[in-house]
Amino acid sequence: MISLSAIVPMLCVTAAGIAAMVAEAFRSPGEKMPIAPLGVIGLVGAGLGAALLWNHGAASFGVVVADNFGLFVTGILVIVGLLSLALSAPTIERENLPRGEYYALMLFAIAGMMLMATASDLLVIFLALEVLSIAVYVLTGIRRDSATGTEAAFKYFLLGAFSSAFFLYGIAFTYGVTGSTRLDRVGSLIAAQALAPTPMQLLALGLLLVGFAFKVSAVPFHMWTPDAYEGAPPAVTGFMSTGVKAAAFAAFARVFLSAFEPLKAQWGPVVWIIAALTMIVGTVAGVTQSSVKRMLAYSSIAHGGYLLVALLAANDIGKGAVLFYLLAYAVTNLGAFGVIGLLEHGDRPNDRIRDYAGLAATHPGLAGLMTLFLLSLGGFPPLGGFIAKWYVFSAAIKAGYNWLAIIGVLTSVVAVFFYLRIIVMMYMTPADQPVRFPAVPRIAAVALVVSAALVLYLGILPTQVLDWAAASIATIF
Repeated sequence: MISLSAIVPMLCVTAAGIAAMVAEAFRSPGEKMPIAPLGVIGLVGAGLGAALLWNHGAASFGVVVADNFGLFVTGILVIVGLLSLALSAPTIERENLPRGEYYALMLFAIAGMMLMATASDLLVIFLALEVLSIAVYVLTGIRRDSATGTEAAFKYFLLGAFSSAFFLYGIAFTYGVTGSTRLDRVGSLIAAQALAPTPMQLLALGLLLVGFAFKVSAVPFHMWTPDAYEGAPPAVTGFMSTGVKAAAFAAFARVFLSAFEPLKAQWGPVVWIIAALTMIVGTVAGVTQSSVKRMLAYSSIAHGGYLLVALLAANDIGKGAVLFYLLAYAVTNLGAFGVIGLLEHGDRPNDRIRDYAGLAATHPGLAGLMTLFLLSLGGFPPLGGFIAKWYVFSAAIKAGYNWLAIIGVLTSVVAVFFYLRIIVMMYMTPADQPVRFPAVPRIAAVALVVSAALVLYLGILPTQVLDWAAASIATIF
Protein backbone atom coordinates (compact mmCIF):
# COMPACT_ATOMS: atom_id res chain seq x y z
CA MET A 1 0.00 0.00 0.00
CA ILE A 2 2.95 2.34 0.59
CA SER A 3 3.89 2.03 -3.09
CA LEU A 4 0.39 3.22 -4.05
CA SER A 5 0.32 6.29 -1.83
CA ALA A 6 1.66 8.68 -4.48
CA ILE A 7 -1.25 7.96 -6.83
CA VAL A 8 -4.00 8.29 -4.20
CA PRO A 9 -5.14 11.77 -5.40
CA MET A 10 -5.56 10.65 -9.00
CA LEU A 11 -7.16 7.38 -7.90
CA CYS A 12 -9.83 9.37 -6.06
CA VAL A 13 -10.55 11.47 -9.15
CA THR A 14 -10.53 8.44 -11.46
CA ALA A 15 -12.93 6.56 -9.18
CA ALA A 16 -15.25 9.58 -9.22
CA GLY A 17 -15.10 9.65 -13.03
CA ILE A 18 -15.99 5.96 -13.24
CA ALA A 19 -18.84 6.50 -10.77
CA ALA A 20 -20.14 9.32 -12.97
CA MET A 21 -20.09 7.02 -16.00
CA VAL A 22 -21.95 4.27 -14.14
CA ALA A 23 -24.51 6.77 -12.82
CA GLU A 24 -25.12 8.03 -16.34
CA ALA A 25 -25.57 4.47 -17.60
CA PHE A 26 -28.31 3.78 -15.05
CA ARG A 27 -29.98 7.18 -15.32
CA SER A 28 -33.47 7.06 -16.73
CA PRO A 29 -34.26 9.36 -19.68
CA GLY A 30 -35.15 12.78 -18.34
CA GLU A 31 -34.04 11.93 -14.79
CA LYS A 32 -31.92 14.64 -13.15
CA MET A 33 -29.51 12.49 -11.22
CA PRO A 34 -27.05 14.42 -8.96
CA ILE A 35 -23.82 13.34 -10.68
CA ALA A 36 -21.75 16.46 -9.94
CA PRO A 37 -21.54 15.63 -6.19
CA LEU A 38 -19.65 12.45 -7.13
CA GLY A 39 -16.99 14.63 -8.72
CA VAL A 40 -16.91 16.91 -5.68
CA ILE A 41 -16.35 13.90 -3.41
CA GLY A 42 -13.52 12.64 -5.63
CA LEU A 43 -11.82 16.04 -5.81
CA VAL A 44 -12.12 16.65 -2.07
CA GLY A 45 -10.61 13.20 -1.50
CA ALA A 46 -7.77 14.08 -3.86
CA GLY A 47 -7.17 17.34 -1.98
CA LEU A 48 -7.08 15.54 1.37
CA GLY A 49 -4.74 12.91 -0.05
CA ALA A 50 -2.38 15.59 -1.35
CA ALA A 51 -2.41 17.36 2.02
CA LEU A 52 -1.56 14.13 3.85
CA LEU A 53 1.30 13.39 1.43
CA TRP A 54 2.85 16.86 1.86
CA ASN A 55 6.55 16.66 2.90
CA HIS A 56 6.57 12.85 2.60
CA GLY A 57 8.06 12.51 -0.90
CA ALA A 58 6.12 9.34 -1.69
CA ALA A 59 6.75 7.46 -4.95
CA SER A 60 4.77 4.84 -6.83
CA PHE A 61 6.14 2.31 -9.34
CA GLY A 62 9.28 4.38 -9.74
CA VAL A 63 7.61 6.72 -12.26
CA VAL A 64 5.18 8.79 -10.15
CA VAL A 65 6.61 11.05 -7.45
CA ALA A 66 4.32 12.87 -5.01
CA ASP A 67 6.89 15.52 -4.10
CA ASN A 68 5.75 18.91 -2.85
CA PHE A 69 6.04 20.39 -6.35
CA GLY A 70 3.62 17.86 -7.80
CA LEU A 71 1.33 18.13 -4.78
CA PHE A 72 1.15 21.93 -5.07
CA VAL A 73 0.06 21.59 -8.69
CA THR A 74 -2.38 18.87 -7.62
CA GLY A 75 -3.88 21.36 -5.18
CA ILE A 76 -4.27 23.89 -8.00
CA LEU A 77 -6.00 21.24 -10.12
CA VAL A 78 -8.37 20.37 -7.26
CA ILE A 79 -9.40 24.04 -7.05
CA VAL A 80 -9.78 24.20 -10.84
CA GLY A 81 -11.88 21.04 -10.82
CA LEU A 82 -14.22 22.16 -8.03
CA LEU A 83 -14.80 25.59 -9.57
CA SER A 84 -15.28 24.08 -13.05
CA LEU A 85 -17.88 21.60 -11.79
CA ALA A 86 -19.84 24.41 -10.12
CA LEU A 87 -19.63 26.73 -13.12
CA SER A 88 -20.60 23.97 -15.56
CA ALA A 89 -24.07 23.36 -14.09
CA PRO A 90 -25.80 26.33 -15.84
CA THR A 91 -24.38 25.35 -19.25
CA ILE A 92 -25.42 21.71 -18.84
CA GLU A 93 -28.94 22.68 -17.86
CA ARG A 94 -29.32 25.33 -20.57
CA GLU A 95 -28.02 23.22 -23.45
CA ASN A 96 -29.21 19.83 -22.19
CA LEU A 97 -25.74 18.29 -22.36
CA PRO A 98 -25.19 14.68 -21.21
CA ARG A 99 -24.20 15.41 -17.63
CA GLY A 100 -22.68 12.01 -16.88
CA GLU A 101 -20.49 12.13 -19.98
CA TYR A 102 -19.53 15.75 -19.31
CA TYR A 103 -18.53 15.24 -15.68
CA ALA A 104 -16.74 11.95 -16.38
CA LEU A 105 -14.65 13.52 -19.14
CA MET A 106 -13.77 16.47 -16.92
CA LEU A 107 -12.73 14.17 -14.06
CA PHE A 108 -10.64 11.91 -16.31
CA ALA A 109 -8.95 15.01 -17.74
CA ILE A 110 -8.10 16.16 -14.20
CA ALA A 111 -6.68 12.71 -13.39
CA GLY A 112 -4.46 12.98 -16.47
CA MET A 113 -3.36 16.46 -15.41
CA MET A 114 -2.43 15.20 -11.93
CA LEU A 115 -0.45 12.33 -13.41
CA MET A 116 1.33 14.71 -15.77
CA ALA A 117 2.33 16.98 -12.88
CA THR A 118 3.73 14.11 -10.76
CA ALA A 119 5.27 11.86 -13.43
CA SER A 120 9.03 11.39 -13.38
CA ASP A 121 9.27 9.45 -16.63
CA LEU A 122 8.87 10.86 -20.14
CA LEU A 123 6.66 8.00 -21.30
CA VAL A 124 4.31 8.44 -18.33
CA ILE A 125 4.18 12.18 -19.06
CA PHE A 126 3.18 11.33 -22.63
CA LEU A 127 0.47 8.91 -21.48
CA ALA A 128 -0.88 11.50 -19.05
CA LEU A 129 -0.80 14.11 -21.82
CA GLU A 130 -2.90 11.88 -24.07
CA VAL A 131 -5.39 11.04 -21.32
CA LEU A 132 -6.10 14.70 -20.62
CA SER A 133 -5.95 15.73 -24.29
CA ILE A 134 -8.49 13.19 -25.55
CA ALA A 135 -10.93 14.15 -22.80
CA VAL A 136 -10.51 17.87 -23.55
CA TYR A 137 -10.92 17.29 -27.31
CA VAL A 138 -14.32 15.68 -26.67
CA LEU A 139 -15.35 18.38 -24.17
CA THR A 140 -14.50 21.06 -26.72
CA GLY A 141 -16.97 19.59 -29.20
CA ILE A 142 -19.54 18.31 -26.71
CA ARG A 143 -22.18 20.65 -28.18
CA ARG A 144 -22.76 18.31 -31.11
CA ASP A 145 -25.28 20.58 -32.82
CA SER A 146 -22.84 23.50 -32.84
CA ALA A 147 -20.87 23.86 -36.08
CA THR A 148 -18.43 26.22 -34.36
CA GLY A 149 -17.81 23.73 -31.55
CA THR A 150 -17.30 20.83 -33.96
CA GLU A 151 -14.85 22.85 -36.05
CA ALA A 152 -12.96 23.93 -32.93
CA ALA A 153 -12.70 20.37 -31.65
CA PHE A 154 -11.52 19.10 -35.05
CA LYS A 155 -8.80 21.75 -35.33
CA TYR A 156 -7.72 21.13 -31.75
CA PHE A 157 -7.57 17.39 -32.35
CA LEU A 158 -5.54 17.62 -35.58
CA LEU A 159 -2.99 20.08 -34.24
CA GLY A 160 -2.85 18.17 -30.96
CA ALA A 161 -2.07 14.96 -32.83
CA PHE A 162 0.81 16.66 -34.64
CA SER A 163 2.21 18.03 -31.39
CA SER A 164 1.91 14.61 -29.73
CA ALA A 165 3.93 13.13 -32.60
CA PHE A 166 6.67 15.71 -32.06
CA PHE A 167 6.68 14.97 -28.33
CA LEU A 168 6.83 11.21 -28.87
CA TYR A 169 9.69 11.52 -31.32
CA GLY A 170 11.48 13.68 -28.77
CA ILE A 171 11.08 10.89 -26.21
CA ALA A 172 12.40 8.35 -28.74
CA PHE A 173 15.50 10.42 -29.49
CA THR A 174 16.03 11.02 -25.76
CA TYR A 175 15.96 7.28 -25.17
CA GLY A 176 18.32 6.81 -28.09
CA VAL A 177 21.00 9.08 -26.62
CA THR A 178 20.56 8.20 -22.93
CA GLY A 179 19.10 4.68 -22.89
CA SER A 180 16.37 5.74 -20.47
CA THR A 181 13.19 7.78 -20.20
CA ARG A 182 13.48 8.32 -16.44
CA LEU A 183 14.11 12.00 -15.80
CA ASP A 184 16.76 11.46 -13.12
CA ARG A 185 18.79 9.11 -15.33
CA VAL A 186 18.36 11.31 -18.38
CA GLY A 187 19.57 14.31 -16.38
CA SER A 188 22.64 12.45 -15.09
CA LEU A 189 23.69 11.26 -18.54
CA ILE A 190 23.12 14.63 -20.20
CA ALA A 191 25.03 16.41 -17.41
CA ALA A 192 28.02 14.17 -18.10
CA GLN A 193 28.00 15.20 -21.78
CA ALA A 194 26.82 18.80 -21.40
CA LEU A 195 30.17 20.32 -22.39
CA ALA A 196 29.85 18.79 -25.86
CA PRO A 197 26.15 18.19 -26.66
CA THR A 198 25.53 15.97 -29.65
CA PRO A 199 23.18 16.81 -32.54
CA MET A 200 20.92 13.97 -31.40
CA GLN A 201 20.56 15.54 -27.95
CA LEU A 202 19.68 18.88 -29.48
CA LEU A 203 17.14 17.23 -31.79
CA ALA A 204 15.50 15.49 -28.83
CA LEU A 205 15.47 18.77 -26.94
CA GLY A 206 13.85 20.64 -29.84
CA LEU A 207 11.14 18.04 -30.42
CA LEU A 208 10.17 18.00 -26.74
CA LEU A 209 10.09 21.80 -26.71
CA VAL A 210 7.64 21.84 -29.64
CA GLY A 211 5.34 19.39 -27.84
CA PHE A 212 5.27 21.47 -24.67
CA ALA A 213 4.98 24.77 -26.56
CA PHE A 214 1.76 23.57 -28.19
CA LYS A 215 0.16 22.64 -24.89
CA VAL A 216 1.00 25.99 -23.28
CA SER A 217 -0.19 27.93 -26.37
CA ALA A 218 3.20 29.43 -27.07
CA VAL A 219 3.84 31.25 -30.36
CA PRO A 220 4.09 29.96 -33.08
CA PHE A 221 2.18 26.91 -31.84
CA HIS A 222 -0.85 28.87 -30.65
CA MET A 223 -3.07 28.66 -33.75
CA TRP A 224 -5.61 26.33 -32.16
CA THR A 225 -6.26 28.47 -29.10
CA PRO A 226 -8.69 31.20 -30.30
CA ASP A 227 -10.91 28.76 -32.23
CA ALA A 228 -10.98 26.19 -29.43
CA TYR A 229 -11.77 28.82 -26.80
CA GLU A 230 -14.56 30.32 -28.91
CA GLY A 231 -16.16 27.02 -29.94
CA ALA A 232 -16.18 25.27 -26.56
CA PRO A 233 -18.74 26.01 -23.83
CA PRO A 234 -17.39 28.80 -21.57
CA ALA A 235 -17.02 26.46 -18.58
CA VAL A 236 -14.93 24.07 -20.71
CA THR A 237 -12.88 26.98 -22.04
CA GLY A 238 -12.11 28.14 -18.51
CA PHE A 239 -11.24 24.58 -17.51
CA MET A 240 -8.82 23.92 -20.36
CA SER A 241 -7.26 27.38 -20.23
CA THR A 242 -6.27 26.79 -16.60
CA GLY A 243 -6.01 23.07 -15.91
CA VAL A 244 -4.21 22.12 -19.11
CA LYS A 245 -1.82 25.06 -18.72
CA ALA A 246 -1.05 24.15 -15.09
CA ALA A 247 -0.31 20.51 -15.91
CA ALA A 248 1.71 21.36 -19.02
CA PHE A 249 3.86 23.95 -17.25
CA ALA A 250 4.43 21.56 -14.34
CA ALA A 251 5.75 18.90 -16.71
CA PHE A 252 7.63 21.55 -18.72
CA ALA A 253 9.41 22.72 -15.57
CA ARG A 254 10.13 19.18 -14.38
CA VAL A 255 11.67 18.15 -17.71
CA PHE A 256 13.59 21.30 -18.63
CA LEU A 257 14.69 22.46 -15.18
CA SER A 258 15.89 19.02 -14.07
CA ALA A 259 16.61 16.54 -16.87
CA PHE A 260 17.63 19.08 -19.53
CA GLU A 261 18.94 21.81 -17.22
CA PRO A 262 22.57 21.05 -18.21
CA LEU A 263 21.66 22.11 -21.77
CA LYS A 264 20.13 25.43 -20.76
CA ALA A 265 22.77 27.27 -22.77
CA GLN A 266 21.19 25.68 -25.85
CA TRP A 267 17.45 25.89 -25.06
CA GLY A 268 17.55 29.15 -23.08
CA PRO A 269 17.89 31.51 -26.11
CA VAL A 270 15.12 29.65 -27.95
CA VAL A 271 12.74 29.93 -25.00
CA TRP A 272 13.70 33.63 -24.71
CA ILE A 273 12.53 34.24 -28.28
CA ILE A 274 9.38 32.14 -27.84
CA ALA A 275 8.48 33.96 -24.62
CA ALA A 276 8.96 37.39 -26.21
CA LEU A 277 6.91 36.48 -29.30
CA THR A 278 4.20 34.89 -27.16
CA MET A 279 3.76 38.02 -25.05
CA ILE A 280 3.79 40.34 -28.06
CA VAL A 281 1.53 38.32 -30.38
CA GLY A 282 -0.96 37.48 -27.63
CA THR A 283 -1.27 41.12 -26.62
CA VAL A 284 -1.36 42.72 -30.07
CA ALA A 285 -3.86 40.20 -31.44
CA GLY A 286 -6.03 40.55 -28.34
CA VAL A 287 -6.44 44.29 -28.88
CA THR A 288 -8.15 43.70 -32.23
CA GLN A 289 -10.80 41.23 -31.00
CA SER A 290 -14.50 41.99 -30.72
CA SER A 291 -15.34 38.62 -29.13
CA VAL A 292 -14.70 38.42 -25.39
CA LYS A 293 -13.82 34.72 -25.59
CA ARG A 294 -11.30 35.24 -28.39
CA MET A 295 -9.88 38.23 -26.53
CA LEU A 296 -9.37 36.08 -23.43
CA ALA A 297 -7.87 33.38 -25.66
CA TYR A 298 -5.15 35.78 -26.81
CA SER A 299 -4.85 36.98 -23.23
CA SER A 300 -4.18 33.36 -22.23
CA ILE A 301 -1.46 33.17 -24.88
CA ALA A 302 0.19 36.31 -23.47
CA HIS A 303 0.00 34.92 -19.93
CA GLY A 304 1.73 31.79 -21.18
CA GLY A 305 4.57 34.06 -22.27
CA TYR A 306 4.84 35.52 -18.76
CA LEU A 307 5.05 31.99 -17.35
CA LEU A 308 7.80 31.16 -19.83
CA VAL A 309 9.72 34.18 -18.52
CA ALA A 310 9.53 32.81 -14.98
CA LEU A 311 10.55 29.35 -16.15
CA LEU A 312 13.49 30.77 -18.08
CA ALA A 313 14.69 32.83 -15.11
CA ALA A 314 14.66 29.67 -12.94
CA ASN A 315 16.20 31.41 -9.92
CA ASP A 316 14.89 31.27 -6.37
CA ILE A 317 12.23 33.85 -7.21
CA GLY A 318 11.33 32.57 -10.67
CA LYS A 319 10.76 28.95 -9.67
CA GLY A 320 8.27 29.87 -6.99
CA ALA A 321 6.71 32.49 -9.26
CA VAL A 322 5.74 29.78 -11.77
CA LEU A 323 3.52 28.00 -9.24
CA PHE A 324 2.11 31.18 -7.73
CA TYR A 325 1.31 32.56 -11.19
CA LEU A 326 -0.44 29.32 -12.16
CA LEU A 327 -2.67 29.52 -9.09
CA ALA A 328 -3.47 33.23 -9.48
CA TYR A 329 -4.16 32.86 -13.18
CA ALA A 330 -6.32 29.77 -12.64
CA VAL A 331 -8.77 31.32 -10.18
CA THR A 332 -8.90 34.58 -12.16
CA ASN A 333 -9.50 33.08 -15.58
CA LEU A 334 -12.04 30.57 -14.27
CA GLY A 335 -13.98 33.44 -12.74
CA ALA A 336 -13.93 35.43 -15.99
CA PHE A 337 -15.15 32.52 -18.09
CA GLY A 338 -17.68 31.69 -15.39
CA VAL A 339 -19.25 35.13 -15.85
CA ILE A 340 -19.26 34.66 -19.64
CA GLY A 341 -21.02 31.31 -19.23
CA LEU A 342 -23.69 32.80 -16.98
CA LEU A 343 -24.45 35.54 -19.49
CA GLU A 344 -25.18 33.10 -22.31
CA HIS A 345 -28.86 32.78 -23.06
CA GLY A 346 -30.32 30.15 -25.38
CA ASP A 347 -29.03 30.65 -28.90
CA ARG A 348 -27.55 34.03 -28.00
CA PRO A 349 -23.97 33.69 -26.72
CA ASN A 350 -23.75 37.35 -25.58
CA ASP A 351 -20.06 37.06 -26.38
CA ARG A 352 -19.44 40.35 -28.15
CA ILE A 353 -17.93 43.20 -26.20
CA ARG A 354 -20.93 45.30 -27.22
CA ASP A 355 -23.23 42.80 -25.48
CA TYR A 356 -21.77 43.90 -22.13
CA ALA A 357 -23.07 47.44 -22.49
CA GLY A 358 -25.11 48.43 -19.43
CA LEU A 359 -24.42 45.18 -17.56
CA ALA A 360 -23.70 47.13 -14.37
CA ALA A 361 -27.28 48.43 -14.40
CA THR A 362 -28.96 45.05 -14.90
CA HIS A 363 -26.53 42.70 -13.09
CA PRO A 364 -24.31 44.83 -10.82
CA GLY A 365 -22.97 41.78 -8.99
CA LEU A 366 -21.77 40.05 -12.16
CA ALA A 367 -20.35 43.33 -13.48
CA GLY A 368 -18.42 43.85 -10.24
CA LEU A 369 -17.01 40.32 -10.30
CA MET A 370 -16.05 40.58 -13.97
CA THR A 371 -14.32 43.87 -13.26
CA LEU A 372 -12.32 42.26 -10.46
CA PHE A 373 -11.22 39.37 -12.69
CA LEU A 374 -10.29 41.62 -15.61
CA LEU A 375 -8.28 43.97 -13.39
CA SER A 376 -6.42 40.97 -11.95
CA LEU A 377 -5.61 39.72 -15.46
CA GLY A 378 -4.36 43.20 -16.27
CA GLY A 379 -2.08 43.21 -13.22
CA PHE A 380 -3.76 45.90 -11.09
CA PRO A 381 -2.94 46.00 -7.36
CA PRO A 382 -3.91 44.77 -4.86
CA LEU A 383 -5.05 41.66 -6.78
CA GLY A 384 -3.42 38.28 -7.31
CA GLY A 385 -2.48 39.02 -10.91
CA PHE A 386 -0.39 42.02 -9.85
CA ILE A 387 1.65 40.03 -7.31
CA ALA A 388 2.16 37.21 -9.83
CA LYS A 389 3.49 39.56 -12.50
CA TRP A 390 5.60 41.43 -9.98
CA TYR A 391 7.46 38.27 -9.01
CA VAL A 392 7.83 37.10 -12.62
CA PHE A 393 9.41 40.37 -13.74
CA SER A 394 11.53 40.57 -10.57
CA ALA A 395 12.86 37.08 -11.30
CA ALA A 396 13.65 38.04 -14.90
CA ILE A 397 15.59 41.14 -13.83
CA LYS A 398 17.48 39.24 -11.14
CA ALA A 399 18.44 36.58 -13.71
CA GLY A 400 19.69 39.23 -16.14
CA TYR A 401 16.82 39.06 -18.64
CA ASN A 402 16.20 42.80 -18.53
CA TRP A 403 14.88 43.13 -22.09
CA LEU A 404 12.48 40.26 -21.54
CA ALA A 405 11.17 41.98 -18.41
CA ILE A 406 10.77 45.24 -20.36
CA ILE A 407 8.79 43.45 -23.07
CA GLY A 408 6.63 41.87 -20.36
CA VAL A 409 5.89 45.20 -18.70
CA LEU A 410 5.10 46.93 -22.01
CA THR A 411 2.78 44.17 -23.18
CA SER A 412 1.04 44.23 -19.79
CA VAL A 413 0.42 47.95 -20.22
CA VAL A 414 -0.99 47.44 -23.72
CA ALA A 415 -3.17 44.56 -22.51
CA VAL A 416 -4.82 46.87 -19.98
CA PHE A 417 -6.58 48.51 -22.95
CA PHE A 418 -8.68 45.51 -23.91
CA TYR A 419 -9.48 44.66 -20.29
CA LEU A 420 -10.60 48.22 -19.54
CA ARG A 421 -12.62 48.31 -22.75
CA ILE A 422 -15.03 45.73 -21.31
CA ILE A 423 -15.21 47.55 -17.98
CA VAL A 424 -16.02 50.83 -19.73
CA MET A 425 -18.69 49.02 -21.73
CA MET A 426 -20.30 47.62 -18.58
CA TYR A 427 -20.33 50.84 -16.56
CA MET A 428 -20.23 53.77 -18.97
CA THR A 429 -21.99 52.66 -22.14
CA PRO A 430 -25.77 52.31 -22.26
CA ALA A 431 -27.19 49.35 -24.14
CA ASP A 432 -28.68 50.06 -27.58
CA GLN A 433 -31.49 47.69 -26.72
CA PRO A 434 -32.18 45.66 -23.58
CA VAL A 435 -30.16 42.44 -23.56
CA ARG A 436 -31.84 39.53 -21.86
CA PHE A 437 -29.61 37.68 -19.43
CA PRO A 438 -30.60 34.50 -17.59
CA ALA A 439 -30.92 34.24 -13.81
CA VAL A 440 -27.74 33.35 -11.93
CA PRO A 441 -27.84 29.89 -10.26
CA ARG A 442 -26.82 29.89 -6.62
CA ILE A 443 -24.03 27.30 -6.94
CA ALA A 444 -22.41 29.24 -9.80
CA ALA A 445 -22.70 32.48 -7.85
CA VAL A 446 -20.94 30.86 -4.89
CA ALA A 447 -18.16 29.62 -7.18
CA LEU A 448 -17.63 33.11 -8.58
CA VAL A 449 -17.52 34.63 -5.10
CA VAL A 450 -14.95 32.01 -4.03
CA SER A 451 -12.84 32.82 -7.11
CA ALA A 452 -13.01 36.53 -6.31
CA ALA A 453 -12.09 35.90 -2.67
CA LEU A 454 -9.04 33.88 -3.75
CA VAL A 455 -7.98 36.64 -6.17
CA LEU A 456 -8.14 39.18 -3.35
CA TYR A 457 -6.40 36.88 -0.87
CA LEU A 458 -3.51 36.18 -3.26
CA GLY A 459 -3.11 39.90 -3.84
CA ILE A 460 -3.35 41.09 -0.23
CA LEU A 461 -1.83 38.18 1.72
CA PRO A 462 0.38 36.31 -0.76
CA THR A 463 3.27 35.52 1.58
CA GLN A 464 2.10 32.12 2.81
CA VAL A 465 1.28 30.82 -0.66
CA LEU A 466 4.55 32.18 -2.04
CA ASP A 467 6.46 30.42 0.73
CA TRP A 468 4.68 27.15 -0.03
CA ALA A 469 5.40 27.57 -3.74
CA ALA A 470 9.08 28.35 -3.22
CA ALA A 471 9.54 25.50 -0.72
CA SER A 472 7.75 22.96 -2.91
CA ILE A 473 9.69 23.72 -6.06
CA ALA A 474 12.98 23.77 -4.13
CA THR A 475 12.53 20.11 -3.24
CA ILE A 476 13.28 18.95 -6.81
CA PHE A 477 15.26 21.75 -8.51
